[in-house]
Amino acid sequence: MGLRTFFELEALGTTVRREAVAGATTFMTMSYILVVNPQILSASGMPFDGVLFATCVCSALGTTLMAFLGRYPIALAPGMGLNAYFALVVAPQLAKLLGSKEAGWQAALGAVFFSGALFLLLSLFRVRERIVDAVPPSLKLAISGGIGLFI
Repeated sequence: MGLRTFFELEALGTTVRREAVAGATTFMTMSYILVVNPQILSASGMPFDGVLFATCVCSALGTTLMAFLGRYPIALAPGMGLNAYFALVVAPQLAKLLGSKEAGWQAALGAVFFSGALFLLLSLFRVRERIVDAVPPSLKLAISGGIGLFI
């Protein structure tokens, strides 16, 4: 099965060349993350080289999974806002609390792991879906508009 068939490019009115150019453009647009993310997270004491490697691998893996499992042309990479909050607020506060800079970012990563596991469980048991469905459509639209205005 070729790329054209797997991704149904003809049915979507596109070509392999157009999608390759779009992919290269997307990569160039978001490639700053490969440098900025390790710089931000190394402020918390995390090793720059390790964060650089993890950023590259996770971005490539997430984007590949989105392409071949989700069949959507969406690139995935770490978000800078939460990473800055993690490195500049959460990790230093935990370091103060625990009395060690190393323990701060490690404890914060543990909390991120447990919150991710909790989110996975909430998604698997459809609790997250019920919460989203409980929000009225007008409020969903207002939130989207508010975020758009904020940005």
